[in-house]
Amino acid sequence: MDNTSHEAANPTMREDDEVLDLMALSSKIWQGKWLIIGVTAAFTLSSAVLVLILTSWYRADVLLAPVRATSADDLASPLGSLGGLASLAGITLGGSTSEPLAVLQSRDLAREFIEQQSLLPVLFARKWDAKSARWTPTDPKDWPDIRDGVKYLVEKIRTVKDDKKSGLVTLTIEWTDAKTAADWANLFVDRANERIRARALLEAQANVNFLQRELATTSVVTLQQSIGRLLDTELQKLMLARENKEFAFRLIDHAEVPKWRVCPSGCKLWRWPHCSAERFPFTWCSCATQFAAGAAVLLAPIRRTSNN
Repeated sequence: MDNTSHEAANPTMREDDEVLDLMALSSKIWQGKWLIIGVTAAFTLSSAVLVLILTSWYRADVLLAPVRATSADDLASPLGSLGGLASLAGITLGGSTSEPLAVLQSRDLAREFIEQQSLLPVLFARKWDAKSARWTPTDPKDWPDIRDGVKYLVEKIRTVKDDKKSGLVTLTIEWTDAKTAADWANLFVDRANERIRARALLEAQANVNFLQRELATTSVVTLQQSIGRLLDTELQKLMLARENKEFAFRLIDHAEVPKWRVCPSGCKLWRWPHCSAERFPFTWCSCATQFAAGAAVLLAPIRRTSNN
């Protein structure tokens, strides 16, 4: 009778062997408890060192409610069948929130924000000599330009989230200084509203000028009445754009100076060289990983022996 049939005929013996194996394993782990403790302590100590040496990152959020384009739907409602005439004149009667949201997420707005705030030396402080006010790399090809700044801001600092259910928009700025993060978030929203408002002013003024010229040249009464109603709509849009600073986004919650750091806990890989470290160590996950590392070191000889 071979070993397999012998074990099948003696299930009690097989259970005893499993109990003995578990006892031997437990004994082995207990004997190497100081090794496991040492490995865990080493990982914990290294994590604590990271907390002290890595740069802190803070998050500031602005909660926004998109505004329909100067309530153009309400203004256009009494115009009836004048949509065709308005289209020929290049006038948009309806409005939506998709364009303001696209502007908020655009690279052009990010470029304008960087240029107005002179942020290139701030974004790339490691390559900037503040005393001599020049870039430290000797080769001009290594100097950051506006394209690098826009890429860095759009991909790693600014985040825009659109909640489809509530219709609210959250703009997030993450930076190494808490007050700067809050200031940038509020300024970014102001810049977006101002940019969209300025464009609406130009469009509305151009439409008003066009309609006034057409009204002066036509002698058809019905056409004069139609143009007059369109002109009234554009004048109302012009008035709203001039008086309303929160033209595209109504501010629900402005960004406050954050109290707690958000990085490196849950830190993105690209930010690892910059992270400071509240997020990374001292979690159950990291403790389990540290213990598993110590146990793996201890049990490696046992696995090799069993395999042989």
